[in-house]
Amino acid sequence: MFFSSRLPSTVIIAGAVTLLSGIHVPALATSSAVPPAATAEGSYRLPPAELQAIVDAPRGPVFKLGPQRKTALLVSLPGLPSIAEVAQPELKLAGLRINPRTHAASHFDFGNSLSLLDVASGKIREVSGLPAKPRIAETLWSPDEKWLAFSRWSDDGVELWLLDVKKAHAQRLMDEKLNAVASAGFAWSNGSEQLLVRLLPARPKPAPNLTQKPLGPNALESKGGKLTQNRTYPDMLKTAADADMLDWQLQTQLAFVNLSGDVRRIGPVMTLTKAQASPDGNLILTTQLRRPYSTMLPVDRFPQLIELWDENGKKVKTIAERPMRERLPTGNDAVQAGPRDFAWRNDKPATLYWLEAQAGGDPEAPVKVHDVLMQQAAPFDAPPQKLMDLAWRFNNVQWGNDGLALVTESWWKTRDTRIWRIRPGVADSKPELLFARKSEDQYAHPGQPVMTQNQYGRAVLRVAPDGKSIFMTGNGASPDGDRPFLDRFDLTSKQAVRMFRSQAPYYEEVLGLLNDKGTSIVTSRESNEERPNYFVRDLAHNEAARALTQFPHPLPQFKGVKKQQLRYEREDGVDLTATLYLPPGYDPKRDGPRPMIMWAYPREFKTAEAAGQVNGSPYKFNRISYNGPQVMLARGYTVLDGPTMPIIGEGKKEPNDTYLEQLKMSAEAAIDEVVRLGVADRNRIAIGGHSYGAFMTANLLTHTRLFRAGIARSGAYNRTLTPFGFQSEERNFWQARKTYQEMSPFNFANQIKDPILFIHGEQDNNPGTFPIQSERMYQALQGLGAVTRLVMLPNESHSYRARESVLHMLWEQDRWLETYVKNAKGEAGEKD
Repeated sequence: MFFSSRLPSTVIIAGAVTLLSGIHVPALATSSAVPPAATAEGSYRLPPAELQAIVDAPRGPVFKLGPQRKTALLVSLPGLPSIAEVAQPELKLAGLRINPRTHAASHFDFGNSLSLLDVASGKIREVSGLPAKPRIAETLWSPDEKWLAFSRWSDDGVELWLLDVKKAHAQRLMDEKLNAVASAGFAWSNGSEQLLVRLLPARPKPAPNLTQKPLGPNALESKGGKLTQNRTYPDMLKTAADADMLDWQLQTQLAFVNLSGDVRRIGPVMTLTKAQASPDGNLILTTQLRRPYSTMLPVDRFPQLIELWDENGKKVKTIAERPMRERLPTGNDAVQAGPRDFAWRNDKPATLYWLEAQAGGDPEAPVKVHDVLMQQAAPFDAPPQKLMDLAWRFNNVQWGNDGLALVTESWWKTRDTRIWRIRPGVADSKPELLFARKSEDQYAHPGQPVMTQNQYGRAVLRVAPDGKSIFMTGNGASPDGDRPFLDRFDLTSKQAVRMFRSQAPYYEEVLGLLNDKGTSIVTSRESNEERPNYFVRDLAHNEAARALTQFPHPLPQFKGVKKQQLRYEREDGVDLTATLYLPPGYDPKRDGPRPMIMWAYPREFKTAEAAGQVNGSPYKFNRISYNGPQVMLARGYTVLDGPTMPIIGEGKKEPNDTYLEQLKMSAEAAIDEVVRLGVADRNRIAIGGHSYGAFMTANLLTHTRLFRAGIARSGAYNRTLTPFGFQSEERNFWQARKTYQEMSPFNFANQIKDPILFIHGEQDNNPGTFPIQSERMYQALQGLGAVTRLVMLPNESHSYRARESVLHMLWEQDRWLETYVKNAKGEAGEKD
């Protein structure tokens, strides 16, 4: 029944009869109700023209402001890649997906041209020197903003190119190819004079033979031990030959290359996963893999050798030898015992910092300190220094200077988070608490500190001229929706002064500061009818914003789409929100209720207050994405996007123990609200979602008759196949057997009475959503006589990338909704 081909595999069940018709039928007209079974299976199909137009609409360029904030890079993006590109050979090794021809991580979304935007004048210059149809992958500004390094994919490898900003001209920097399997393969070192690069070996060994006959069985054995939680990871190693191939693909020799293209190789060839030069460029922190490898864990949990080398490739010091991270304690805050996360302080020439887990990394251990932040400066002859004891788990650190760094810690179980100020260069100084909140409380989010580049080209905190203040930017979540802001935060008084806040009818966010006082800023501004464009604002003189770009509307046929942010309440009093979209020209009072598609994604919370907070903004651009439900506006449907489906477990209660009850209440409240507004016909509403939203869709069709039909993409339906946790669930199956079983729609497949469409990528690499999840759920419904359809997209991962795949996905969704929703007869909850 299940098969793989180069074309989409499709199966439909009506009653208990399998229909695999080879009859070609033209695309459905809006008013027709031809069952989706009557199609030419095994071929890519095109949706109606209005849906094709959305897929092929021009994409806006990527905007990358330079570190000196004088120039911005604009990277133009072509249309979606073809299935021929996506179907190229790919290695799946230890959680990595590798293009074997290029020694690089699989990549399909490339830039095809570059231009430079002068912030002062708004003038745009096209970059010359690029080859025809370049495939530009990674881009990186030099700290002085005079150069931009970027990688270009050729048919036989990854090339390093250099853009001269003054001349707006690009050229290939060196003949050698990059190894881009585990990183971009290049980084600026000690300013803007040279780059540290990862090169393929000058004399590579022959590639291992993956097709050799087996030497024997592949066996696994456990000797027992402490409880460990390993989630279900895809793309693991299976054989000794796989391990040899992983080593061969990661073989790298480090080198420095200057702006003239002179290459200086250093050190031996290594099985390298990480390499970071110290800010002053004199030392290199390397991470190499060590055997034995695992067939159950991804590469980042393999044994590691962490060493320091000098700029000539001579070993200076062994920093750590980390064993296989095979057995971790339970819980989302669990980490491996011992030192971890070695990195350089960005504000010092060569000072390492790292974390040391306490109590074996077990979050359940009753200790006051769970992590310790340490540092040690070159030449590493003095003992390491403790910077801070953390009661919770370390999250991140942002360096400023010896008198200022910000450390964030958090604790998943309680959703608590705190930001501390430390003085890393002042002995015996005590941390100062700056912010404390619940991580799910977005209204209290103080924002993120604004960063700048120092003399080493590393990101550090941007400090105001008075030396006592920093700048903070954030989404500005509020009861009125997101309103991005810029604050000046006084580190002494711990008070913030608001310098800018987005004002209706626009959604405007700060991208960068153009002067030290923060009174001149670059922003991205959009509205319902205006796509994002870039502006300069003078806050000191309160002048009107000056436009830097004027990108046109990519889909002018959708001008006139009406968007409304809804607020309503579910039965237990929890406040809910959603975004309602209405097609251009549609008037509910004049035209009456329409068929509707709802698209959602449940989230877990510890408090009802946080669950009821407003998400998003009513003033954002009406993005009509082929991935979301808004695409169906083109076919006359009304759309409810993101109706909140909060799953709340206050105090010691676990959210998922009442998952089904809360899910049903949220769905009922959303339906009642759109019916009350007169924009949806209660008997013609479909529910859909992707990933965890697909899981939600199957559960709602299993346990309610609220919806006429469902669309479930790339989901999971049997939680016994993810026994060591999923989504935000920390407990394993044996600790919460009842919850796992009740949440699995597979266990109640006999209760599904309404049509459900399953779509899944055959090469899904997302933990937990293996293709077998959709295959087995479909197989159960087939045997039970349900109306269902399974579409397996060849060569696609968790998200779909090829143009043919996306167009076919829309064709499937459109036909399903036309047949079982728009042209449905009778009332929801009844058989036609």
